[in-house]
Amino acid sequence: MDADVTDSAGTPADPDLPAGDTPQGRSQGRSQGKAQEEPGATDPKEEPEPGAVPENDAPQDSGDEGEAGAGEDSEGGGGDGGRHGSDGKSTVGAQTWADHPKDGSASRRKRPWLRWAALGASFLVMISAGAGWWLYKKLDGNITTDTSAAAELKVYEKERPTPVVMDAQNILLIGSDSRSGDNREYGRDDGGSQRSDTTILLHLAADRKSATAVSLPRDLMVEVPKCRTGDDKESREQFTQFNSAFELGGTACTIRTVERLTGIRIDHHMVVDFNGFKDMVDAVDGVEICLKEPIDDKDARLELPAGRQTLNGEEALGYVRARKTLGDGSDTERMERQQKFLGALVNKMQSNGVLLNPTRLYPVLDAATKSLTTDPGLDSLRDLYDLVRSMRDVPTDQVQFLTVPRQPYRQNPNRDELVEPDASELFKQLREDKPVAVVPADELKEKEEEKEKGKAQDEKPDDAGSDSESPTPTPTYSGSSAADDLCEQ
Repeated sequence: MDADVTDSAGTPADPDLPAGDTPQGRSQGRSQGKAQEEPGATDPKEEPEPGAVPENDAPQDSGDEGEAGAGEDSEGGGGDGGRHGSDGKSTVGAQTWADHPKDGSASRRKRPWLRWAALGASFLVMISAGAGWWLYKKLDGNITTDTSAAAELKVYEKERPTPVVMDAQNILLIGSDSRSGDNREYGRDDGGSQRSDTTILLHLAADRKSATAVSLPRDLMVEVPKCRTGDDKESREQFTQFNSAFELGGTACTIRTVERLTGIRIDHHMVVDFNGFKDMVDAVDGVEICLKEPIDDKDARLELPAGRQTLNGEEALGYVRARKTLGDGSDTERMERQQKFLGALVNKMQSNGVLLNPTRLYPVLDAATKSLTTDPGLDSLRDLYDLVRSMRDVPTDQVQFLTVPRQPYRQNPNRDELVEPDASELFKQLREDKPVAVVPADELKEKEEEKEKGKAQDEKPDDAGSDSESPTPTPTYSGSSAADDLCEQ
Protein backbone atom coordinates (compact mmCIF):
# COMPACT_ATOMS: atom_id res chain seq x y z
CA MET A 1 0.00 0.00 0.00
CA ASP A 2 2.83 2.40 0.89
CA ALA A 3 4.60 1.44 -2.28
CA ASP A 4 1.56 2.42 -4.33
CA VAL A 5 1.38 5.86 -2.73
CA THR A 6 5.05 6.44 -3.27
CA ASP A 7 4.79 5.51 -6.98
CA SER A 8 1.88 7.86 -7.56
CA ALA A 9 3.45 10.76 -5.74
CA GLY A 10 6.72 10.54 -7.56
CA THR A 11 10.25 10.84 -6.12
CA PRO A 12 10.44 11.61 -2.38
CA ALA A 13 11.41 15.12 -1.40
CA ASP A 14 15.10 15.83 -0.97
CA PRO A 15 15.72 16.47 2.69
CA ASP A 16 18.52 18.94 1.86
CA LEU A 17 16.12 21.37 0.06
CA PRO A 18 13.41 23.50 1.59
CA ALA A 19 9.89 22.27 1.12
CA GLY A 20 8.31 23.91 -1.91
CA ASP A 21 11.72 24.41 -3.59
CA THR A 22 12.11 20.84 -4.59
CA PRO A 23 12.02 19.97 -8.27
CA GLN A 24 8.61 18.46 -7.71
CA GLY A 25 7.32 21.62 -6.08
CA ARG A 26 8.64 23.85 -8.79
CA SER A 27 7.23 21.62 -11.50
CA GLN A 28 3.86 21.55 -9.81
CA GLY A 29 3.76 25.35 -9.58
CA ARG A 30 4.67 25.75 -13.19
CA SER A 31 2.16 23.18 -14.36
CA GLN A 32 -0.60 25.01 -12.57
CA GLY A 33 0.52 28.45 -13.84
CA LYS A 34 0.85 27.27 -17.40
CA ALA A 35 -2.10 24.96 -17.68
CA GLN A 36 -3.71 27.20 -20.28
CA GLU A 37 -0.48 28.23 -22.06
CA GLU A 38 1.43 25.05 -22.90
CA PRO A 39 0.15 22.80 -25.70
CA GLY A 40 -1.33 19.67 -24.28
CA ALA A 41 -1.61 21.17 -20.78
CA THR A 42 -4.17 19.86 -18.30
CA ASP A 43 -7.60 21.48 -18.46
CA PRO A 44 -7.75 24.10 -15.64
CA LYS A 45 -11.03 22.61 -14.48
CA GLU A 46 -9.28 19.31 -13.65
CA GLU A 47 -6.89 19.16 -10.68
CA PRO A 48 -3.60 17.47 -11.53
CA GLU A 49 -2.37 14.65 -9.33
CA PRO A 50 -0.30 15.90 -6.44
CA GLY A 51 3.37 15.84 -7.24
CA ALA A 52 2.81 14.84 -10.87
CA VAL A 53 5.50 16.12 -13.27
CA PRO A 54 4.29 17.18 -16.74
CA GLU A 55 6.26 15.52 -19.50
CA ASN A 56 6.93 18.82 -21.28
CA ASP A 57 8.75 20.18 -18.25
CA ALA A 58 11.02 17.24 -17.78
CA PRO A 59 13.93 18.59 -19.86
CA GLN A 60 13.66 21.99 -18.20
CA ASP A 61 13.75 20.49 -14.68
CA SER A 62 16.95 18.63 -15.35
CA GLY A 63 18.58 21.92 -16.26
CA ASP A 64 16.96 23.77 -13.38
CA GLU A 65 18.37 21.37 -10.80
CA GLY A 66 21.86 22.14 -11.92
CA GLU A 67 21.21 25.85 -11.68
CA ALA A 68 19.63 25.49 -8.26
CA GLY A 69 22.65 23.69 -6.96
CA ALA A 70 24.87 26.48 -8.23
CA GLY A 71 23.02 29.05 -6.15
CA GLU A 72 19.48 30.54 -6.08
CA ASP A 73 18.22 33.97 -5.19
CA SER A 74 16.45 34.61 -1.95
CA GLU A 75 13.02 34.44 -3.59
CA GLY A 76 13.60 31.07 -5.13
CA GLY A 77 12.86 32.35 -8.70
CA GLY A 78 16.42 32.02 -10.05
CA GLY A 79 16.19 28.30 -10.17
CA ASP A 80 14.04 28.54 -13.30
CA GLY A 81 16.77 30.17 -15.33
CA GLY A 82 15.17 33.64 -15.00
CA ARG A 83 12.17 32.68 -17.13
CA HIS A 84 9.60 32.19 -14.35
CA GLY A 85 8.81 34.00 -11.12
CA SER A 86 7.83 32.48 -7.82
CA ASP A 87 4.18 32.39 -8.91
CA GLY A 88 5.08 30.15 -11.86
CA LYS A 89 4.09 32.67 -14.61
CA SER A 90 6.25 33.71 -17.54
CA THR A 91 8.33 36.82 -16.96
CA VAL A 92 9.75 37.15 -20.54
CA GLY A 93 6.64 38.56 -22.34
CA ALA A 94 7.14 36.59 -25.61
CA GLN A 95 4.20 34.85 -27.28
CA THR A 96 3.94 31.15 -26.64
CA TRP A 97 3.19 28.71 -29.46
CA ALA A 98 -0.33 28.40 -28.09
CA ASP A 99 -1.00 32.02 -29.08
CA HIS A 100 -0.20 31.59 -32.82
CA PRO A 101 -3.23 29.57 -33.89
CA LYS A 102 -5.48 32.07 -32.12
CA ASP A 103 -3.92 35.06 -33.83
CA GLY A 104 -3.91 33.35 -37.28
CA SER A 105 -7.55 32.41 -36.98
CA ALA A 106 -8.49 35.95 -36.03
CA SER A 107 -6.54 37.34 -38.98
CA ARG A 108 -8.33 34.98 -41.36
CA ARG A 109 -11.70 35.92 -39.88
CA LYS A 110 -10.99 39.64 -40.23
CA ARG A 111 -9.81 39.54 -43.88
CA PRO A 112 -11.87 36.98 -45.84
CA TRP A 113 -12.32 39.49 -48.70
CA LEU A 114 -8.63 39.17 -49.58
CA ARG A 115 -9.07 35.53 -50.46
CA TRP A 116 -12.20 36.23 -52.49
CA ALA A 117 -10.47 39.10 -54.31
CA ALA A 118 -7.51 36.87 -55.18
CA LEU A 119 -9.83 34.14 -56.44
CA GLY A 120 -11.81 36.66 -58.51
CA ALA A 121 -8.66 38.17 -60.03
CA SER A 122 -7.35 34.71 -60.91
CA PHE A 123 -10.66 33.83 -62.55
CA LEU A 124 -10.66 37.04 -64.61
CA VAL A 125 -7.09 36.45 -65.74
CA MET A 126 -7.99 32.92 -66.84
CA ILE A 127 -11.08 34.14 -68.73
CA SER A 128 -9.16 36.98 -70.39
CA ALA A 129 -6.33 34.68 -71.41
CA GLY A 130 -8.78 32.17 -72.83
CA ALA A 131 -10.71 34.83 -74.75
CA GLY A 132 -7.48 36.36 -76.08
CA TRP A 133 -6.25 32.99 -77.26
CA TRP A 134 -9.59 32.25 -78.93
CA LEU A 135 -9.55 35.60 -80.78
CA TYR A 136 -5.96 35.05 -81.87
CA LYS A 137 -6.70 31.57 -83.22
CA LYS A 138 -9.83 32.84 -84.98
CA LEU A 139 -7.99 35.64 -86.80
CA ASP A 140 -5.02 33.40 -87.50
CA GLY A 141 -7.32 30.76 -88.98
CA ASN A 142 -8.98 33.29 -91.29
CA ILE A 143 -5.83 33.70 -93.39
CA THR A 144 -5.40 31.50 -96.47
CA THR A 145 -1.84 30.47 -97.33
CA ASP A 146 -0.81 30.42 -100.99
CA THR A 147 1.59 27.47 -101.01
CA SER A 148 1.34 26.83 -104.76
CA ALA A 149 2.75 30.26 -105.64
CA ALA A 150 5.64 29.76 -103.22
CA ALA A 151 6.42 26.38 -104.79
CA GLU A 152 6.42 27.74 -108.34
CA LEU A 153 8.55 30.75 -107.43
CA LYS A 154 11.08 28.36 -105.91
CA VAL A 155 11.35 26.56 -109.26
CA TYR A 156 12.28 29.82 -111.00
CA GLU A 157 14.51 31.14 -108.21
CA LYS A 158 17.57 31.48 -110.46
CA GLU A 159 15.91 34.00 -112.76
CA ARG A 160 14.51 36.18 -109.95
CA PRO A 161 16.18 39.48 -108.95
CA THR A 162 18.52 39.61 -105.97
CA PRO A 163 17.46 41.87 -103.07
CA VAL A 164 19.55 45.06 -102.93
CA VAL A 165 18.54 46.50 -99.53
CA MET A 166 17.81 43.72 -97.07
CA ASP A 167 15.66 45.61 -94.55
CA ALA A 168 13.38 47.17 -97.18
CA GLN A 169 10.18 45.31 -98.02
CA ASN A 170 8.43 45.01 -101.40
CA ILE A 171 4.90 43.63 -101.21
CA LEU A 172 2.66 43.00 -104.20
CA LEU A 173 -1.01 43.76 -103.47
CA ILE A 174 -3.47 42.14 -105.87
CA GLY A 175 -7.16 42.97 -105.92
CA SER A 176 -9.03 39.85 -106.97
CA ASP A 177 -11.88 40.53 -109.40
CA SER A 178 -13.18 36.97 -109.47
CA ARG A 179 -16.96 36.61 -109.81
CA SER A 180 -17.14 33.25 -108.05
CA GLY A 181 -18.57 32.58 -104.58
CA ASP A 182 -19.69 35.65 -102.66
CA ASN A 183 -18.48 37.91 -105.48
CA ARG A 184 -21.01 36.46 -107.96
CA GLU A 185 -23.36 39.41 -107.40
CA TYR A 186 -20.84 41.80 -109.01
CA GLY A 187 -20.93 40.24 -112.47
CA ARG A 188 -20.99 37.09 -114.58
CA ASP A 189 -19.13 34.11 -113.19
CA ASP A 190 -16.75 32.67 -115.81
CA GLY A 191 -16.22 29.44 -113.97
CA GLY A 192 -14.42 31.17 -111.12
CA SER A 193 -11.63 32.40 -113.41
CA GLN A 194 -8.97 34.60 -111.87
CA ARG A 195 -9.12 38.31 -112.61
CA SER A 196 -7.15 41.24 -111.34
CA ASP A 197 -8.12 44.82 -112.10
CA THR A 198 -5.88 46.29 -109.37
CA THR A 199 -2.22 45.55 -108.75
CA ILE A 200 -0.08 47.73 -106.47
CA LEU A 201 3.63 47.42 -105.71
CA LEU A 202 4.08 48.60 -102.12
CA HIS A 203 7.62 49.58 -101.13
CA LEU A 204 8.38 50.00 -97.42
CA ALA A 205 11.62 51.87 -96.79
CA ALA A 206 14.22 50.12 -94.64
CA ASP A 207 13.97 52.85 -91.99
CA ARG A 208 10.15 52.64 -92.11
CA LYS A 209 9.88 56.41 -92.54
CA SER A 210 8.09 56.20 -95.88
CA ALA A 211 5.86 53.90 -97.90
CA THR A 212 5.38 54.16 -101.67
CA ALA A 213 2.52 52.43 -103.48
CA VAL A 214 2.89 52.18 -107.27
CA SER A 215 -0.14 51.17 -109.32
CA LEU A 216 0.49 48.99 -112.37
CA PRO A 217 -2.19 49.50 -115.08
CA ARG A 218 -4.11 46.39 -116.03
CA ASP A 219 -3.75 47.30 -119.73
CA LEU A 220 0.01 47.93 -119.61
CA MET A 221 1.82 46.01 -122.36
CA VAL A 222 4.55 43.84 -120.82
CA GLU A 223 6.58 40.68 -121.30
CA VAL A 224 4.86 37.80 -119.52
CA PRO A 225 7.19 34.80 -118.96
CA LYS A 226 6.28 31.15 -119.37
CA CYS A 227 3.98 30.23 -116.47
CA ARG A 228 2.32 27.10 -115.16
CA THR A 229 -1.43 27.30 -115.74
CA GLY A 230 -4.31 26.02 -113.66
CA ASP A 231 -4.55 22.77 -115.65
CA ASP A 232 -0.87 22.06 -114.91
CA LYS A 233 0.34 23.08 -118.37
CA GLU A 234 2.87 25.75 -119.26
CA SER A 235 1.96 28.89 -121.16
CA ARG A 236 4.27 30.41 -123.73
CA GLU A 237 6.26 33.57 -123.17
CA GLN A 238 4.39 36.49 -124.72
CA PHE A 239 4.11 40.26 -125.00
CA THR A 240 0.60 41.07 -123.82
CA GLN A 241 -1.38 43.18 -121.38
CA PHE A 242 -0.37 42.95 -117.75
CA ASN A 243 -3.51 41.46 -116.18
CA SER A 244 -3.25 38.42 -118.47
CA ALA A 245 -0.51 37.13 -116.20
CA PHE A 246 -2.90 36.65 -113.29
CA GLU A 247 -5.52 35.00 -115.47
CA LEU A 248 -2.95 32.66 -117.03
CA GLY A 249 -0.85 31.60 -114.06
CA GLY A 250 -2.22 33.26 -110.97
CA THR A 251 -0.14 35.00 -108.33
CA ALA A 252 3.21 33.39 -109.16
CA CYS A 253 2.98 34.42 -112.80
CA THR A 254 2.03 37.98 -111.82
CA ILE A 255 4.97 38.23 -109.40
CA ARG A 256 7.45 37.00 -112.01
CA THR A 257 6.04 39.45 -114.56
CA VAL A 258 6.46 42.37 -112.13
CA GLU A 259 9.98 41.29 -111.23
CA ARG A 260 10.94 41.09 -114.90
CA LEU A 261 9.40 44.51 -115.56
CA THR A 262 10.92 46.36 -112.59
CA GLY A 263 14.01 44.40 -111.53
CA ILE A 264 12.63 44.56 -107.96
CA ARG A 265 12.53 41.42 -105.81
CA ILE A 266 9.03 40.81 -104.44
CA ASP A 267 9.30 39.72 -100.80
CA HIS A 268 5.62 39.05 -100.07
CA HIS A 269 2.24 39.16 -101.73
CA MET A 270 -1.38 39.61 -100.66
CA VAL A 271 -4.54 38.90 -102.61
CA VAL A 272 -7.69 40.65 -101.35
CA ASP A 273 -11.15 40.13 -102.83
CA PHE A 274 -14.18 42.44 -103.02
CA ASN A 275 -15.75 41.48 -99.72
CA GLY A 276 -12.53 41.99 -97.81
CA PHE A 277 -12.32 45.56 -99.06
CA LYS A 278 -15.96 46.28 -98.17
CA ASP A 279 -15.66 44.87 -94.67
CA MET A 280 -12.51 46.85 -93.94
CA VAL A 281 -14.26 50.12 -94.84
CA ASP A 282 -17.21 49.20 -92.64
CA ALA A 283 -14.85 48.25 -89.80
CA VAL A 284 -13.54 51.84 -89.62
CA ASP A 285 -17.09 53.29 -89.80
CA GLY A 286 -16.73 54.45 -93.39
CA VAL A 287 -14.38 56.76 -95.28
CA GLU A 288 -15.05 60.40 -96.12
CA ILE A 289 -14.74 61.68 -99.70
CA CYS A 290 -15.83 64.72 -101.72
CA LEU A 291 -17.60 64.62 -105.07
CA LYS A 292 -17.64 67.56 -107.45
CA GLU A 293 -20.59 66.05 -109.30
CA PRO A 294 -23.28 63.51 -108.41
CA ILE A 295 -22.81 59.88 -109.46
CA ASP A 296 -25.43 57.58 -110.95
CA ASP A 297 -23.76 54.39 -112.16
CA LYS A 298 -26.02 51.36 -112.48
CA ASP A 299 -23.14 49.00 -113.35
CA ALA A 300 -21.32 49.96 -110.16
CA ARG A 301 -24.60 50.04 -108.19
CA LEU A 302 -23.72 53.53 -107.09
CA GLU A 303 -25.87 56.62 -106.69
CA LEU A 304 -24.34 59.48 -104.72
CA PRO A 305 -24.98 63.24 -104.45
CA ALA A 306 -22.27 65.86 -104.91
CA GLY A 307 -20.33 67.19 -101.91
CA ARG A 308 -18.68 65.83 -98.77
CA GLN A 309 -19.96 62.46 -97.57
CA THR A 310 -18.93 59.25 -95.83
CA LEU A 311 -19.09 56.04 -97.85
CA ASN A 312 -19.85 52.66 -96.32
CA GLY A 313 -18.26 49.47 -97.60
CA GLU A 314 -20.71 48.78 -100.43
CA GLU A 315 -20.60 52.38 -101.66
CA ALA A 316 -16.81 52.49 -101.40
CA LEU A 317 -16.48 49.36 -103.54
CA GLY A 318 -18.71 50.89 -106.22
CA TYR A 319 -16.74 54.14 -106.06
CA VAL A 320 -13.31 52.56 -106.65
CA ARG A 321 -14.61 50.21 -109.36
CA ALA A 322 -16.75 52.67 -111.34
CA ARG A 323 -15.32 53.74 -114.67
CA LYS A 324 -17.93 54.41 -117.33
CA THR A 325 -19.76 57.28 -115.66
CA LEU A 326 -16.83 58.99 -113.90
CA GLY A 327 -14.41 61.34 -115.63
CA ASP A 328 -13.22 60.22 -119.04
CA GLY A 329 -13.99 56.57 -118.34
CA SER A 330 -10.34 55.52 -118.55
CA ASP A 331 -8.62 52.96 -116.35
CA THR A 332 -5.99 55.62 -115.64
CA GLU A 333 -8.49 57.88 -113.89
CA ARG A 334 -9.94 54.95 -112.00
CA MET A 335 -6.49 54.07 -110.62
CA GLU A 336 -6.01 57.63 -109.41
CA ARG A 337 -9.39 57.47 -107.67
CA GLN A 338 -8.42 54.17 -106.03
CA GLN A 339 -5.14 55.64 -104.81
CA LYS A 340 -6.83 58.66 -103.24
CA PHE A 341 -9.43 56.49 -101.56
CA LEU A 342 -6.78 54.14 -100.14
CA GLY A 343 -4.94 57.20 -98.85
CA ALA A 344 -8.12 58.39 -97.12
CA LEU A 345 -8.56 54.91 -95.61
CA VAL A 346 -5.00 54.92 -94.22
CA ASN A 347 -5.52 58.43 -92.86
CA LYS A 348 -8.74 57.37 -91.16
CA MET A 349 -7.05 54.42 -89.48
CA GLN A 350 -4.13 56.49 -88.20
CA SER A 351 -5.97 59.64 -87.15
CA ASN A 352 -8.68 57.73 -85.27
CA GLY A 353 -6.19 55.61 -83.38
CA VAL A 354 -7.42 52.35 -84.90
CA LEU A 355 -3.91 50.89 -85.06
CA LEU A 356 -3.32 51.67 -81.38
CA ASN A 357 -6.68 50.50 -80.03
CA PRO A 358 -7.11 46.68 -79.86
CA THR A 359 -10.89 47.02 -79.58
CA ARG A 360 -11.10 48.97 -82.85
CA LEU A 361 -8.28 47.10 -84.56
CA TYR A 362 -9.87 43.67 -84.11
CA PRO A 363 -12.79 44.25 -86.57
CA VAL A 364 -10.33 45.60 -89.15
CA LEU A 365 -8.08 42.57 -88.78
CA ASP A 366 -11.07 40.23 -88.84
CA ALA A 367 -12.34 41.80 -92.07
CA ALA A 368 -8.91 41.81 -93.68
CA THR A 369 -7.94 38.26 -92.74
CA LYS A 370 -11.26 36.74 -93.86
CA SER A 371 -10.60 37.68 -97.49
CA LEU A 372 -6.82 37.56 -97.49
CA THR A 373 -4.54 35.09 -99.24
CA THR A 374 -0.82 35.48 -98.57
CA ASP A 375 2.52 33.78 -99.02
CA PRO A 376 3.80 31.60 -96.13
CA GLY A 377 5.88 34.52 -94.84
CA LEU A 378 2.76 36.55 -93.98
CA ASP A 379 0.20 33.85 -93.22
CA SER A 380 0.01 34.32 -89.46
CA LEU A 381 -1.56 37.04 -87.37
CA ARG A 382 1.80 37.69 -85.72
CA ASP A 383 3.42 38.32 -89.13
CA LEU A 384 0.67 40.74 -90.15
CA TYR A 385 0.78 42.50 -86.79
CA ASP A 386 4.53 43.02 -87.09
CA LEU A 387 4.02 44.43 -90.58
CA VAL A 388 1.29 46.83 -89.45
CA ARG A 389 3.29 47.85 -86.39
CA SER A 390 6.30 48.68 -88.57
CA MET A 391 4.11 51.04 -90.62
CA ARG A 392 2.31 52.57 -87.65
CA ASP A 393 4.67 55.51 -87.26
CA VAL A 394 5.03 56.39 -90.95
CA PRO A 395 3.80 60.02 -91.37
CA THR A 396 0.70 60.21 -93.56
CA ASP A 397 2.40 62.68 -95.89
CA GLN A 398 5.06 60.02 -96.51
CA VAL A 399 2.50 57.36 -97.47
CA GLN A 400 2.58 58.09 -101.19
CA PHE A 401 0.53 56.81 -104.12
CA LEU A 402 1.39 57.05 -107.79
CA THR A 403 0.97 55.25 -111.09
CA VAL A 404 3.97 54.03 -113.03
CA PRO A 405 4.76 56.58 -115.81
CA ARG A 406 2.85 55.39 -118.89
CA GLN A 407 1.24 56.63 -122.04
CA PRO A 408 -1.11 55.19 -124.70
CA TYR A 409 0.47 52.28 -126.56
CA ARG A 410 1.56 53.34 -130.02
CA GLN A 411 -0.04 50.39 -131.79
CA ASN A 412 -3.26 50.41 -129.77
CA PRO A 413 -4.42 53.52 -127.89
CA ASN A 414 -6.63 51.31 -125.68
CA ARG A 415 -3.49 49.84 -124.12
CA ASP A 416 -0.62 51.46 -122.18
CA GLU A 417 3.16 51.46 -122.47
CA LEU A 418 5.88 52.73 -120.12
CA VAL A 419 7.30 56.23 -120.47
CA GLU A 420 11.08 56.00 -120.53
CA PRO A 421 13.44 56.85 -118.92
CA ASP A 422 10.98 57.97 -116.20
CA ALA A 423 9.70 54.45 -115.44
CA SER A 424 13.19 52.95 -115.23
CA GLU A 425 14.31 55.78 -112.94
CA LEU A 426 11.37 55.11 -110.62
CA PHE A 427 12.12 51.38 -110.47
CA LYS A 428 15.81 52.11 -109.75
CA GLN A 429 14.91 54.43 -106.85
CA LEU A 430 12.67 51.80 -105.27
CA ARG A 431 15.11 48.98 -105.91
CA GLU A 432 17.88 50.88 -104.14
CA ASP A 433 15.54 52.19 -101.40
CA LYS A 434 16.02 55.82 -102.39
CA PRO A 435 13.33 58.49 -101.92
CA VAL A 436 10.77 59.62 -104.47
CA ALA A 437 8.36 62.56 -104.25
CA VAL A 438 4.80 62.94 -105.48
CA VAL A 439 2.75 66.06 -106.27
CA PRO A 440 -0.62 66.63 -107.92
CA ALA A 441 -0.62 66.34 -111.71
CA ASP A 442 -1.25 70.05 -112.37
CA GLU A 443 1.52 71.08 -109.98
CA LEU A 444 3.93 68.65 -111.61
CA LYS A 445 3.10 70.07 -115.02
CA GLU A 446 3.88 73.60 -113.81
CA LYS A 447 7.20 72.47 -112.37
CA GLU A 448 8.19 70.77 -115.61
CA GLU A 449 7.35 73.89 -117.60
CA GLU A 450 9.42 76.06 -115.25
CA LYS A 451 12.28 73.59 -115.50
CA GLU A 452 12.27 73.73 -119.29
CA LYS A 453 12.26 77.55 -119.24
CA GLY A 454 15.12 77.57 -116.76
CA LYS A 455 17.21 75.30 -118.93
CA ALA A 456 16.67 77.49 -122.00
CA GLN A 457 17.74 80.64 -120.13
CA ASP A 458 20.63 79.28 -118.09
CA GLU A 459 22.51 77.17 -120.61
CA LYS A 460 25.90 78.82 -120.10
CA PRO A 461 29.38 77.26 -119.83
CA ASP A 462 29.95 78.85 -116.41
CA ASP A 463 27.00 77.02 -114.94
CA ALA A 464 28.19 73.57 -115.91
CA GLY A 465 30.49 73.20 -112.89
CA SER A 466 27.90 74.27 -110.35
CA ASP A 467 25.28 71.89 -111.77
CA SER A 468 27.62 68.95 -111.51
CA GLU A 469 28.38 69.67 -107.87
CA SER A 470 24.77 70.12 -106.79
CA PRO A 471 23.05 67.14 -105.19
CA THR A 472 20.85 64.97 -107.37
CA PRO A 473 17.25 66.14 -106.93
CA THR A 474 14.66 63.65 -105.71
CA PRO A 475 12.64 62.33 -108.67
CA THR A 476 9.11 63.73 -108.61
CA TYR A 477 6.03 62.04 -110.02
CA SER A 478 2.35 62.75 -110.33
CA GLY A 479 0.52 61.30 -107.35
CA SER A 480 -1.00 61.87 -103.92
CA SER A 481 -0.37 61.14 -100.25
CA ALA A 482 -2.50 59.88 -97.38
CA ALA A 483 -2.40 63.39 -95.87
CA ASP A 484 -4.31 64.93 -98.79
CA ASP A 485 -7.88 66.07 -98.16
CA LEU A 486 -10.07 64.80 -100.96
CA CYS A 487 -12.36 67.82 -100.56
CA GLU A 488 -9.59 70.34 -101.13
CA GLN A 489 -8.49 69.10 -104.53
